[in-house]
Amino acid sequence: MRNDKIFVTTIFIFFTSLLKAQTGVIDGTVKTSDGKPLAAVTITIDGSGQGAITDDAGRFVVYNVPAGMPTIAASSTGFTTQQKQVSLTAGQALTINFVLIEQNQQLEEVVVSAGRTRETIDQIPSSVTVVGLKAIQDNLNITTNLATILENRVPGLAPSSGLSSNFGQTLRGRSLLIMVDGVPQSTPLRNGAMDLRALDPAVIERIEVVKGATAIYGNGAAGGLINYFTRTEKTGKLINSHTSLGATGSLVKKANSIGARVSQMFFGDKGKWNYVASGVYEQTGELKDAKGDILPPIYGLGETDSYNAFAKLGYDINDNHKVQATYNFYSSRQTTNYITVNGDYAAGKKTSAQQGQASGVPQGVKGNHNLNLVFSGETGVANTHYDADFYYQSVDNVFFYSESFVDGGISRILSKKHGARLVFNTPFSAANLDAALTYGVDAQRDITSQPLVDGRIWVPEMNMKNMAPFLQTRFTLFDKLILKGGLRYEHVNIGVEDYQTLPSKNITTGAVTESMHVTGGELNYNPLMFNAGLRYNMSDYFSPYISFSQGFSVSDVGVVLRSARVDSISKINTEAVIVNSYETGFVSKFKNFRFEATGYISKSSLGANSVFKDGAFVVVRAPERIYGVELTADYQIRSNLKASVNYSYVEGKLDADDDGNYDGPADEYLPGPRIAPPMLTGNIEYGVLPGKLNLLLQYTGIMKRDRFERNSNGSYDYSKGPINPYGLWSSSVHYQLSSATSINLGIENMLNKDYFTVRSQWTALNDNYIKGKGAAFRLTLNVRL
Repeated sequence: MRNDKIFVTTIFIFFTSLLKAQTGVIDGTVKTSDGKPLAAVTITIDGSGQGAITDDAGRFVVYNVPAGMPTIAASSTGFTTQQKQVSLTAGQALTINFVLIEQNQQLEEVVVSAGRTRETIDQIPSSVTVVGLKAIQDNLNITTNLATILENRVPGLAPSSGLSSNFGQTLRGRSLLIMVDGVPQSTPLRNGAMDLRALDPAVIERIEVVKGATAIYGNGAAGGLINYFTRTEKTGKLINSHTSLGATGSLVKKANSIGARVSQMFFGDKGKWNYVASGVYEQTGELKDAKGDILPPIYGLGETDSYNAFAKLGYDINDNHKVQATYNFYSSRQTTNYITVNGDYAAGKKTSAQQGQASGVPQGVKGNHNLNLVFSGETGVANTHYDADFYYQSVDNVFFYSESFVDGGISRILSKKHGARLVFNTPFSAANLDAALTYGVDAQRDITSQPLVDGRIWVPEMNMKNMAPFLQTRFTLFDKLILKGGLRYEHVNIGVEDYQTLPSKNITTGAVTESMHVTGGELNYNPLMFNAGLRYNMSDYFSPYISFSQGFSVSDVGVVLRSARVDSISKINTEAVIVNSYETGFVSKFKNFRFEATGYISKSSLGANSVFKDGAFVVVRAPERIYGVELTADYQIRSNLKASVNYSYVEGKLDADDDGNYDGPADEYLPGPRIAPPMLTGNIEYGVLPGKLNLLLQYTGIMKRDRFERNSNGSYDYSKGPINPYGLWSSSVHYQLSSATSINLGIENMLNKDYFTVRSQWTALNDNYIKGKGAAFRLTLNVRL
């Protein structure tokens, strides 16, 4: 028996030694582009199932790597993944070093939204802002409100109100189109302005912002578009986990202000499959201003429960074709024990909150569903790439209780979209010429209405069918001169059944506007949209560009229908808004410094400016002209110190008498919901102990805008209040406890500035005269396995 044991042990040692003789060891380091060690980087060996995580010094070791020519990959959140194929012989110890580049620091960031195909920023003859994963996560340590995150990072975007509504947060003075993975979230037929918060930022990989009128995705992008791209993780490991636990609260008066957040994400890939699955839940406590008083619940984010469920599954059919399915559900609703107490704008008295039971149902996003199926690959003909996707999106946005309805009521916007898109990209080249054609067709059906929660119809169902073929071209001469141009033809039909307008009550005088019958019908639009641009990448020091583009927007048909005072929609001015946008600018790069300056003018012969008259919103259809400038500077001061500054200025006027002159006695400036005050924002990122302790400092500065005279009551008409300047400082501290664990502390409004938000100032309404959020903290623990 003893001899048998010796024999078995000998055989085991022999085969183990033989196995080890067929393997080797790979070690090395991972550093950032400025030479600092990078901890918590995932190291994977393709096909072996083996890997490692870098330590605090950026070092790693992988044992028992099969001999041959394996591919080793280094990946980390916020950095580009780098792969290297190596030659490893049996028994060899091989050293491989990696340098990873931050995604949001790449000068030639790849963009999809601007031209419906992959291209770098240096190929685009217009202004595009990309907010990368690292910037998103840095800001997520301070706030989860996407409207607030974007105001600091995107020049040209109006300031956030800090509320659930983004009404007034325009892009270059006009409405914008919000998308998730190219699927439209906005409801342009009845714009409820609750689309910026369409999903939780934890599932966003990057954000692309195309500024200026564009028709590249169809209806609604008069001022540009914001496209949220959801997470796609590939690590070479089947199971990865990212857990985030957080707590929030007021630093002024902590009582009842404490909230909590939990986020769990699993991701991985194996062979031809890859997946991401995520769940987020956040509950906020009472939000308080700088004096410690509870902020009123109207459009508030205090005492709010938010949920986000996300799943993405990808499969590589073969080397030339792949398919990906994505589903996202988002809900964010306020359940509060407070009611709003109107302030007094003229007297400078803020709107406040007092305990009481709110009427009706909780306000907010009851549910936003997105389902998207994408096929992509190569056609095998003329190197042509294709993307075919099919989507479904539905949203239910619930608003606050209003006395403007007879007997009171709460409205909701219901919108369902389903559509399909087919896009081809064919490249070709000749001597000193590289070119590409992007062409295809979009088809969409959008059914939108605005009933009251109790079933009464305020805005009838609008059934829009849209078919739009398009063509985009890009020509690159001598690797420097880039010419782009394109066409898009919109065929839009909107059907409306006969309906009865809803009686309304003037909340000031009590006068009631009676209901009337309106005969429905069809609205048809068939515009041909055009765009063209030229960019000359003369050198790193000077790359100028110039462009012209048109945007198409159905002018919030729902507002027009609900306030109709005629007996047929054929008598209502529902003509679409066509915006002509002109832009010029340049980019200059000097070693670690990048500067971009952009100037623009946008014109529309028929505007869609909403005004509040006799207790209701009506639309003024008059020509508009908007102009502005944006400046952006980024400077890598030292290897561990980076600073960025953005400046935005926009102004606009209305040609009320339609005489082609914007300086006549009847003409006036566009009001606050359209035109934001000048803004100056900045960020400083400092690696106190690079890879261990990092600091982010942010500034958001709002400047003065005062364009309107007082009314006969000594106050200001709705939307024409002056903006008094203020500045906010926020910060976050990141500390890497270990290779897998970090802790973050974010402070919003760290100096506890007492201020009225931009929106509360320009509304000049008592019920909207709301203070901004006081100093608040967000403490987060992250564990990545």
